Formats: sequence, C-alpha cells, structure tokens
Amino acid sequence: MSDDNHPLPYPAPSGDHETLVIPGEQKADAAPRPRRRRRWPWVLLIVALVIAALAVASELLARALLPGIVRGIVIEQLDLPADQQLDVDASGILIPQLISGRLDSLHLSTDAVTLEGITGAVDVTATGIPLQGGELAGADGTIRIDESQFTTLLASSDLPVDSVSFDAPDATVAGSVNVLGLAVPISLTLTPGVAEGDVELTPVRLTVGGLAVDASQVGSSLGSVGERLTEPQRICIADQLPAGLALTGLAIEGSEAVIDIDVNGAIATDPALLEKGVCPGR
Repeated sequence: MSDDNHPLPYPAPSGDHETLVIPGEQKADAAPRPRRRRRWPWVLLIVALVIAALAVASELLARALLPGIVRGIVIEQLDLPADQQLDVDASGILIPQLISGRLDSLHLSTDAVTLEGITGAVDVTATGIPLQGGELAGADGTIRIDESQFTTLLASSDLPVDSVSFDAPDATVAGSVNVLGLAVPISLTLTPGVAEGDVELTPVRLTVGGLAVDASQVGSSLGSVGERLTEPQRICIADQLPAGLALTGLAIEGSEAVIDIDVNGAIATDPALLEKGVCPGR
C-alpha cells in the first residue's frame, strides 16, 4: 500500500516577505541616536557676565560723577575758590550705598586750603553721609601747617612772636620784650598741645639776649612780662576756624604742626556751624 501524502516543499526565500522584529530589541546595525547638548548653563553664564559688566560700568560711572558733585558742594558751603584743589574718594562698592541713600565713608583731602587766614593741608574722613540730607554720623581729620602759618596762628597770643622754628616735639618762638624802654631779644621754647579746645604751649626753656635764664631769675630780669613767659600759655583759635570744628590734638612732626580736629556731624545741616567760632572775651 503506497503513501499518497507527500510533504510539500518550503517556499523559496523571497524579498516579498517582511522581516519580523521582536519588540524591545534593536537591530544590531542601527546607529545610536545623538544626544542633544544642554545649552541653558551657557545662557545663564552669558547673562551673569552681562549683569556683572553692567554693574562694573555703573560703579565706574558713579565713581566718576560722585567726586565732582561732592567737591562742588564743599566749595560752595565753605566759600572756597572755584579752582580749589580737592580730592574726593568714597570707600566700598558705591552702587549698594547709592541705593540705600547713605555713603559709608568719604575721604576729602587737599594740599593747600586757606581758612580764616591760615593755609594748610587738610585731610578729613566723614562717615555715614546721607544722600538726601541730614547729619553726618561723624567726621575727623588733620590740618598740617608750616612754621610761617604757625607764626600767624600765634599772632593773637601775648607771646612776643616774630618767627617760629620747629624742632620736634617743640617749637621755639623768637621775638623781643620791652624792658626799661629797650627791646630785649628773647627765645622761648615750648611744647604745643591742646587743652579744652584751646592751643596750649608749655614752656621748656627761655633765653634772654642769647643767654639761658633760670625760671627763678626771670622775674628779677624781666619783671611781670618774664613771669608770664614761664607759665603755660592758652590760646583760643576758635575764631579762626568754622564753629563746627574742634581741636583735639596738636603736635610738631618734622617740619609741620599737625592739628587734629573733630567735626560736628550737624555741620551738614546747620549753617551756623560753618561760620567762624567765638573766643570768650573777644
């Protein structure tokens, strides 16, 4: 008995049949998808740099304008010459201070300024300066004068002052006194200081006619005039300075007399403090 069920042959491969891809698997020869680079960090960096550049530009602009504004106000308030040399410098970063309406610190200096007949170099630092008006938190500084200006400063004293020479820490006053109708040359060496806002001069030694004189002999040699010369001298110079300035120290340093001053913070709001002060009895 023969078998009529012969197996049928497999169909020949053909491009007409689709290749099945198992889900979740990738073709071995497929190229990987390129990753996109994140650009936002670079954008933030550029923005930060632009902001920083603007801040620097604003700071430079503020520093360029502020000195001229302050200089103009000071010259007007103190009635100084229009061409008065005055350097102005603000400390710290200005933009936040300008926004807050108050400067932390302001430094003003000049090599030569004349106030009430006395010419010297002035260096002052003010703190807590309100931009919308108001009192300063405080201010202090120094005035430096040479021998000729110190001579002018002592002109209102009872000392016989023709000239002054410095030999730190002392100053020597040269002049003459009248004894029995004769002009007797004297030289008085003193140590300068400040007492209760006045200039104080403490005698160190005295020469009369070129000869050193003992303090006990001064009375017999020069009478009452000589006795006064051996006592500490107090000189008020308040009438030579704005009322808002007070002397706190005085010392001879090299070829200069250095006067320490304290400035009343209300000088920015009270015009009376810009007027010259008053000495008792004058």
